[in-house]
Amino acid sequence: MAAVVMPLATALVITSCGGDESGDDGDGSGANNSKNETGEITVFGTEPERPLVPGDTTETGGGKIVDAMFTGLVDYDPVSGEPRNAHADEITPSEGGKVMTFKLKEGWTFHDGSAVTAKSYVDAWNYTAYGPNGQQGASFFAQVAGFDQVNLPDPDGPEGPKPAPTPPAKTMTGLEAVDDLTLKVTFTQPHPIFRVKLGYPAFSPLPESFFKDKAAYEAKPVGNGPWKFISRVPEQEVVVERYDDYKGEDKGKIKTVRFTFPESADAAYAAVKGNQLDFLDTIPPSGLAGNIWQTDLEGRSGSAEILSLQAIAFPLYDPKYANADFRKAISMAIDRETITKTIFEGNRKPVDGYAVPKVPGWTDGACGDLCKFNPDEAKRLFEASNFSGRLEITSNADGGHKEWIEAACGSIKNTLGLDCVFVPVQTFGEVREKINAREMTQVYRSGWLADYPLVENFLNPIYRTGGSSNDNGYSNPAVDAKLAEADSAPTEEEAYELYHEAEEMIAEDMPAVPLWNTPAQYGWSTKVKNVRMTPDRELDLSYVEIA
Repeated sequence: MAAVVMPLATALVITSCGGDESGDDGDGSGANNSKNETGEITVFGTEPERPLVPGDTTETGGGKIVDAMFTGLVDYDPVSGEPRNAHADEITPSEGGKVMTFKLKEGWTFHDGSAVTAKSYVDAWNYTAYGPNGQQGASFFAQVAGFDQVNLPDPDGPEGPKPAPTPPAKTMTGLEAVDDLTLKVTFTQPHPIFRVKLGYPAFSPLPESFFKDKAAYEAKPVGNGPWKFISRVPEQEVVVERYDDYKGEDKGKIKTVRFTFPESADAAYAAVKGNQLDFLDTIPPSGLAGNIWQTDLEGRSGSAEILSLQAIAFPLYDPKYANADFRKAISMAIDRETITKTIFEGNRKPVDGYAVPKVPGWTDGACGDLCKFNPDEAKRLFEASNFSGRLEITSNADGGHKEWIEAACGSIKNTLGLDCVFVPVQTFGEVREKINAREMTQVYRSGWLADYPLVENFLNPIYRTGGSSNDNGYSNPAVDAKLAEADSAPTEEEAYELYHEAEEMIAEDMPAVPLWNTPAQYGWSTKVKNVRMTPDRELDLSYVEIA
């Protein structure tokens, strides 16, 4: 059994209802189920935005596939969400907290048969962090010593004409492969929450074959996790197969998983209802209406709290959204309570901050009155902002967001007299392309599913200057400084207080409007049993079986 030298933080506990498991045994044991050996299931997904490189995958469509294909030093318990050692056998922090040493378990291999060593992590992390490589997960290494020498700030931002300067170094001084099974990480400041982050895909190892031929890797990615890549048809599916030489705890029982990309959430709902799709992680509003999903999927549906929040964000690189009074007016013009009750049948709860309840470090009321429906104050702020024209809110048409965005627009129009319309884009990938290119001219849906169970993950990636998911160009040096202070706090408790202060500062700027948490209502076909959802809204592929 692996030794856990350091305690791991208390994390979110998932609660489910409505039959979160199916089948008659319920013990997850698939040893005697011959159907699993050749069995195949289909799982709802969306087209990955980028090639399946873990350090360059920061959206959910690619994320759920990368999660299946890779395992890092730490992963998260599929029921409690608590961090646990995965490839790491021992994790030992230094007395001052600036160094963390990892002893790796022996015998782990990539899907091409090559060994996973400490160097596999060092090379992958350096590649992700190096600025010219353009990896979306680079900022996750900001606390590692030497990051500032491999990733230099862009002088005029991503949308400016000036390129970022070439860094003076290609590797971080804080990473060392002591031997094949020993990795040492040195930080610029103590970073006690680092261990909780390590289950995020950006911290995955990469095989030597990636560095020898990146094009070949992108055509057929090679991971080290419980599922190996088989094939991909763009805009249709990605197929993975159980990796029988996998050494981790979360080994799959069934043979093949086919991630399919239906053209809409309603189409996916119809497919799971008709047993043409085996797992759907989100019931669309059409199924939530009147809670019809509980009848349509009787005995094969569930509900779970997950680390997810819905918001709308302003592209702050567009001058028409520069006025903070306008952004606050939009927030206070949205009647969250009514929308969650009427559109979602009470299956969503309004939030009053930028994180969700129960995540470690969450505190109540960070957004305060700015996230409450207040027509009079909304009108006052709107009139003071001098905004002109109409407001357009966009999202992917395949995600089941039309109903609530139209309801939010109705609330804005009724409160402010501002013409507000929903502008759909066909796929999630198309939306992400515009966002990443900084070409968005409309307010856009900005849902967030946490990468790991920590309040920090709702703040640093999205609202820190240059954060991995800072898509709208928000930048406030005071917020950056407060987040940096929190990152290097000597204890988790002190860090949580500082993150709360940063969250209050973000709310005053209102770069995005937090709306409600998004508990997951999900469903499955009669073909499968032992179905449960993980805290990051994924099917637990280590537990599901063929019925």
